[in-house]
Amino acid sequence: MTDFIKETQNAVPGAIRLETARMILRDHRLEDLESHHEMLSDPEVMYYLPDIMTHSLEESRRDLENSVRAVTAQPRREYFLRMEEKGTGELIGEIGYTVTEETPVGKLVHAGYFSRKRFWGRGYMSEAFAEVLRFAFEENRVFRLTTGCDPENKGSEKVMKKCGLVKEADMKKKVWMHGKMRDRVEYRMLREEWEAGGKRR
Repeated sequence: MTDFIKETQNAVPGAIRLETARMILRDHRLEDLESHHEMLSDPEVMYYLPDIMTHSLEESRRDLENSVRAVTAQPRREYFLRMEEKGTGELIGEIGYTVTEETPVGKLVHAGYFSRKRFWGRGYMSEAFAEVLRFAFEENRVFRLTTGCDPENKGSEKVMKKCGLVKEADMKKKVWMHGKMRDRVEYRMLREEWEAGGKRR
């Protein structure tokens, strides 16, 4: 373990900790490795995200260390947070976004999320995404947020709709995955759309 990583485990100025009715959303820590690996190596959880699925504890460790490093990067480009259940501290999933461009009017970001199977269909992701949107537009100077999914991933698309995002594209045979070209849908939210009504959802 490098000195840099050791230092990052300590209190970090500007570290993110958000709260919802049922969850704490926070930056990653090295002590999260066991549950982090369990989630990232689960083929059912990561079915629609094969590019970031891990296949060994060492792969999961490297992924986690990269997430920890991102907390202190200047400028910070990644805002992916661990979703924990209040009271138990149990890992629910991961959510956040990557800054793809900085513009004079604000950041352009691309969001993503996934969760452990036992939490599917219980509203956790919509609850977490609503808070991430609030943070993005009210605290992190985000101007435009996009995200998307395979249209067969109905649960993921339902989260986008429930949180008020606007469908922008229905792309045919866009992504190579699991041995074939697959479709993809894309959604967005602009700061002005958030201010006009998204934040009241």
